[in-house]
Amino acid sequence: MLYWLLKWVFIGPWLRLFFRTEVRGLENIPDRGPVVLVGNHLSFIDSIIMPLFAKRPVRFLAKSEYFTGKGIKGWFTRVMMKGTGQLPIDRSGGKASEASLNTGLRVLSEGHVLALYPEGTRSPDGYLYRGRTGAARTILAAGCPVVPVAVRNTDKMMPIGAKWPKRVPLAVIAGPALDFTRFAGMEGDRFVLRSITDEIMHELQMISEQEYRDVYASSVRHRLAAAQQ
Repeated sequence: MLYWLLKWVFIGPWLRLFFRTEVRGLENIPDRGPVVLVGNHLSFIDSIIMPLFAKRPVRFLAKSEYFTGKGIKGWFTRVMMKGTGQLPIDRSGGKASEASLNTGLRVLSEGHVLALYPEGTRSPDGYLYRGRTGAARTILAAGCPVVPVAVRNTDKMMPIGAKWPKRVPLAVIAGPALDFTRFAGMEGDRFVLRSITDEIMHELQMISEQEYRDVYASSVRHRLAAAQQ
């Protein structure tokens, strides 16, 4: 209920009008059945923007910190995350990664829409970075359609560290569905996983129009953080 109120009454119409949001290609998302949306990741608010414009409820595997913030911003983020169907997960790696995979597969087995960020973390500077293969592993294990969905300008709307959004034009653009069923049963092959991931990142680069860098975003973030110390 909260999802539909946010989408059609409180937030969705306001986003379209106030931020002049362009929406294209969402008819590429199947009307029913499990589907994985793969997206670029420019801001934490991506996990709010995309579900509010998709024609079906979308589940994200969101880091648990988004549900534990303090103050007004923390409360607002928590309400939006829960209202748009986000699932808190531990992203510390190891057994937590396996638990995340199982959570994603459960969402898909129930016929829902699952959204994943192949980059694994937000872009620190607006570039599109090398994808990690975890999303490809989920895709092959689920055997469902995959739709690339790119957002534009959310990093300018809500930069890292910002308390409130800025007024900029936004875009949510979905590309044609991708079919990886030819690789069924090969989720243990790292070369197949890399090939699928690279194809996904290529499609995201085309619709997001970001410049691509063939390194991991997390490595760049660590390097930038070290330089600031």
